[in-house]
Amino acid sequence: MAITLNGLALPSGLRWSDEFAWSPLQTVRDYSLTGALILQTAERQAGRPITLLGGERWAWMIRSQLLILQSFLNAYAPSRPLILHDARNFAVAPVYEGDGPLYATPKTRVLDSGLANPGPDEWYVIHHLKLITV
Repeated sequence: MAITLNGLALPSGLRWSDEFAWSPLQTVRDYSLTGALILQTAERQAGRPITLLGGERWAWMIRSQLLILQSFLNAYAPSRPLILHDARNFAVAPVYEGDGPLYATPKTRVLDSGLANPGPDEWYVIHHLKLITV
């Protein structure tokens, strides 16, 4: 099964890099006036990061599809449906912090550095796609 975001098929080589680096539980520690420890634990309702990593050998996409993906990410929507390889569904939004939600580069060529004006069928490498559950 393919990964899809908003109905657009993504490269099957993308991997969820921070799947196990998050917990739904959040604990806040504080101390009372008497010095007693106060722990407050609650379950998060959203905010789980979903960083899909690709790379030169695993995650290629043609430019025309990449432009569609970029337009999805750059248009405001409260959430978008993400379906992973194993059919898990998430409502996600792009993460705009740092270098943005999408980092892709033209696929390197052996004889030259690529076209100055790439066509819609030129291959690109997706390095990462940063999303968060909402």
